[in-house]
Amino acid sequence: MTSKDEFSERLAQSATQRPAAVSLFRARQVPVRGIVEPGRADGPIEVFSPPQPAPHRPEKVWAALSAVMPDSARMAGNGLFTDAAQNEVTARFDILRTRMLQAMAERGWKKIAVTSPTHGCGKSLVAANLALSVARLPAARAVLVDLELRHPDLARLFDLPAAPLTELLSGEQPVESHLRRIGDNLALALNGEAVPRAAETLMDPASRGTLKAIIDHLDPTVMILDLPPALGSDDVLSVLPEVDAVLLVADGTRTTADDIRACERLFNGVVPFLGVVLNRAEDRTARRYRYGKT
Repeated sequence: MTSKDEFSERLAQSATQRPAAVSLFRARQVPVRGIVEPGRADGPIEVFSPPQPAPHRPEKVWAALSAVMPDSARMAGNGLFTDAAQNEVTARFDILRTRMLQAMAERGWKKIAVTSPTHGCGKSLVAANLALSVARLPAARAVLVDLELRHPDLARLFDLPAAPLTELLSGEQPVESHLRRIGDNLALALNGEAVPRAAETLMDPASRGTLKAIIDHLDPTVMILDLPPALGSDDVLSVLPEVDAVLLVADGTRTTADDIRACERLFNGVVPFLGVVLNRAEDRTARRYRYGKT
């Protein structure tokens, strides 16, 4: 019969021949010392606990974005207003903002697309002023993304330089390197270079992953996507499945009822239709940057 001492000695010898376990938690392992395995002569062993995930801190990501201070007078000349006192039109955008945020909060929406039936309806102006209006709320955060890839215009409206957005969408450039921050709660993803293959870029899984990463890391109240016109190409169809709702901007001097109905048919069954903003509706002889809402 094998004695207890002989059994312990054989167990110790065989232990040195067993392969070490493969740890799935190599980073930030925390040793817990002082645990003794019975029968081992080489002293205490170390037990490693898995690393704890770092808490999500969107405010740190926002603070890491490069801050910019556009010239408010130049922006106003382009039809964008940071201060509600600059132009009476801001009151209408504030009303639109509040209705939009209420609808989003009820449904858990984050991503709103802004498009128009055709070119020249002022959708980029509406998208930008809507983002500026959200940013005037101290407890809200807005991200504005220029996905009008064939004819980007937001960089001009904000009077800011911009790198090609494809570098961000493809993952070549990290989010915090491309985005710029105005104040504490407005982030801009601008585009400085036209993209001929816009639909293919928008449908690329890398682009969709980038939009998701922006939402995940910045956790904005709303992400506003300035999309191309809905009629005439498949660019808008390429990205509509990735958004929560769509806002249509119509031009009171050129958009027809048939145009709006065509857009409604395009959105039907794909994405909720938030409503229509009627631009240049009050006075056809008024200057460019006046808006009405239906």
